[in-house]
Amino acid sequence: ACYAENNVQVVGKANVDLGRIMSWIRVERYIQPADKAGEGPLIQIAPVLCQQCDHAPCEPVCPVFASHHTNEGLNAQIYNRCIGTRFCENNCPYKVRRFNWYAPEFIEPLNYQLNPDVSVRGAGVMEKCTFCIQRITTAEINARTEDRKLLDGEIIPACAQACPSRAITFGDFNDPNSAMMKRRNDNKGRTYTMLPEYNALPAVTYLRDLYQAKGKA
Repeated sequence: ACYAENNVQVVGKANVDLGRIMSWIRVERYIQPADKAGEGPLIQIAPVLCQQCDHAPCEPVCPVFASHHTNEGLNAQIYNRCIGTRFCENNCPYKVRRFNWYAPEFIEPLNYQLNPDVSVRGAGVMEKCTFCIQRITTAEINARTEDRKLLDGEIIPACAQACPSRAITFGDFNDPNSAMMKRRNDNKGRTYTMLPEYNALPAVTYLRDLYQAKGKA
């Protein structure tokens, strides 16, 4: 869903082996050994994408301010300003930024499914998850045109839309009544952020597995 929505290039196995994968979201697996009772091994999985950090380490190292913070709290990337120094990739503790090594190529029939609302990035620039900024902007314009407030649930990133188990929830952090904030508040004992010791203040919050939260793992 992320590849299709954001025109992410498929680079093939050879380039993936070279560490040149272009995916904006990946699923990490954490395998815990079997416990004393013989249960296990327990496999925990977590989707890892740009954490949209409030104190993002990638932003101050960009010499041309291609990586910057928006008023809405997103860590944005201005592609036509990027000169490909890769400093932001080096500074990101979550390793979710991708350097585009090649001019984009979409062989048939992939060229017929390109999203016209998203630019195709050229070679030599960094790219990353934007929480589907094109969907955010479209919903905001529609609400402004209709002279109303933006409603909770109007903006759904492609990853959340495609997830069959509703594992991903997107919403307004400043709206306590949003589905995302209710989910956080209802599971306060299970919430955590990745690598908090780096003080990046990530906006993405994860929920511990129920099995793990009960202290059985």
